[in-house]
Amino acid sequence: MTATPEVKDQTGELGDLLARLRTTFRSGRTRSYEWRKAQLEGIVRFVAERESDIAEALAADLGRSEFEAWFGDIAPPKGEAEYAIKHLRRWMRPQRRRVPLTQLPGSARIQYEPLGVALVIGPWNYPVNLSLGPLVAAFAAGNCVVLKPSEVAPATSRLMAEALPDYLDKDAFAVVEGDGMVTQELLSLGFDHAFFTGGTEIGRKIMAGAANTLTPVILELGGKSPVIVTPDADLDVVARRIAWVKLMNSGQTCIAPDYVLVHESVKEQLVAKIRGAITQLTATEGPKRIVNQRQFERLAGYLEVTRGTIVAGGATDAKALTIEPTIVVDPDVDEPVMTEEIFGPILPVRSYSSLEAVVDFVNSRPKPLGLYVFSQDKATADRLVEQIPAGGAVVNHCAIHYLMPSLPFGGVGASGMGAYHGEWGFQALSHRKSVAVKGFRPDPSIVYPPYGPAARALMRKLF
Repeated sequence: MTATPEVKDQTGELGDLLARLRTTFRSGRTRSYEWRKAQLEGIVRFVAERESDIAEALAADLGRSEFEAWFGDIAPPKGEAEYAIKHLRRWMRPQRRRVPLTQLPGSARIQYEPLGVALVIGPWNYPVNLSLGPLVAAFAAGNCVVLKPSEVAPATSRLMAEALPDYLDKDAFAVVEGDGMVTQELLSLGFDHAFFTGGTEIGRKIMAGAANTLTPVILELGGKSPVIVTPDADLDVVARRIAWVKLMNSGQTCIAPDYVLVHESVKEQLVAKIRGAITQLTATEGPKRIVNQRQFERLAGYLEVTRGTIVAGGATDAKALTIEPTIVVDPDVDEPVMTEEIFGPILPVRSYSSLEAVVDFVNSRPKPLGLYVFSQDKATADRLVEQIPAGGAVVNHCAIHYLMPSLPFGGVGASGMGAYHGEWGFQALSHRKSVAVKGFRPDPSIVYPPYGPAARALMRKLF
């Protein structure tokens, strides 16, 4: 089933869809290991068998090359689903817990139950990866799912609406296309969980819409992820890694390095090396395409008002919606490239004189989704990771924590709430039910009222 942006009021139709999925969930079929495994295998088959179709859709929506489509949107969810298949039996197994002496004889356990019907609201920047990743978590946990892809990536949204249900249980899964109004209509129906990936401002609207029905949410947002470079770092490696991750998907990545803070003694060297790395990495690519006119104008506006020095790139093409990879040195701390999430191929670079100044600067701003520290000194790296709150941290690289399913991925503060990937996603989309078990004997009368002086004294000692 799909819905289109032209449909103004379809709450009744969407309500019927939700009721159908709830009927499937109540039947109990989604609880079994076999059903969950089958859905995860369906996701693997979808990205494998429809790889060329996915690449074509991403080229239409985002100007991606075939390899970029594989690397950014096909390989990650495939690996995530395969990892879940490998570990699913263990995740599902009840976990025994200790029983206090006062409750012996008895036993206790935690068992993981599916929540019901989950809503996954996908983004446009990695529209397949960041839709299927939450699906892996939801299906591993035994839930039915409604997927609402981003209308900003229409070709990819249409492909998932038309093809993905063929690989999954159609009685337990549906795709609903549409704009933000459709998203709010869905939220108004009340789901058992909502999973949103996108910007912070829209995240606030998602949370507000979910609040009316007390729908719990996972919000994977963004923010200004800083890169901190100490003077002892290997600057050649630093430059290559920053440039590579920053320019991925034209900089339209939530965990891309947003700005660089480099020690003043090596700032000029690092800037020169980043310029060289950008030239080398983009030799056959040219300017970076931006997703739409609104985002292009926002980024071009940042460059128009910057008070920093543009030392590389800076050219824009409104007709082609392209921006050259750009380095801005020493922008003011209160201008847009230093206060707003960039989400484009623009890299501000500022210097620092002391680690204390770095910590104070980053911590004076909203908590970032990622923190990237480049240093050969373990104590320094550990200190920065410990003292700067962030959704996740990487030492001597950028963003690679996302590719490790053994680690939870999520934000903190303005960069998001909740986490997923691997077992963390399974747990996030499950209810941890506490189960305590007692026998009928013994059943001492002293624990029941009325309580005499001796009983009260004993109860105080026991409990």
